[in-house]
Amino acid sequence: MLNKNVSGLLNTQINKEFYSAYLYLDFSVYYEEIGLDGFANWYRIQAQEERDHAMLFLQYLQNNGEKVTLGAIDRPDKELKDKMDPLKAAAEHERYVTGLIHAIYEAAYDVKDFRTMQFLDWFVKEQGEEEKNAEDMIKKMELFGDDAKGLYMLNSEMAARSYSAPSLTLE
Repeated sequence: MLNKNVSGLLNTQINKEFYSAYLYLDFSVYYEEIGLDGFANWYRIQAQEERDHAMLFLQYLQNNGEKVTLGAIDRPDKELKDKMDPLKAAAEHERYVTGLIHAIYEAAYDVKDFRTMQFLDWFVKEQGEEEKNAEDMIKKMELFGDDAKGLYMLNSEMAARSYSAPSLTLE
């Protein structure tokens, strides 16, 4: 049985991950509407990743005999006016999610919940990658986004992204 606080934070994280998926789906829609289908693809895949993260948290709770409580998913509230807006919002959001993961890890550490800490290790690493990807996309847009040929190449790079679900063994 998990510590009540740790279990509550994990339950909350399910909702936060589904919100992340919803947010990235909103970014995908925005990019599709302005004709950047590669960026739309990138964020559609990002939304899939976030849904899978939510499911990993859900499965972990269930595998540990904990009750899962699903909450309402907030509507994304970012106003997108420029092709850079989703990129900056995504970087900010990934830093926020990293803070959430660290808070769960800290709560698990405080009660010596080593199993949950081990489960979260993958997410800690993943968040490092997510933050770097978000920052790299901003840098690339700053470098190439104002040049039509550069933007075309960048959009083509984003269109090439494919998805494979994470493979974690959960206890």
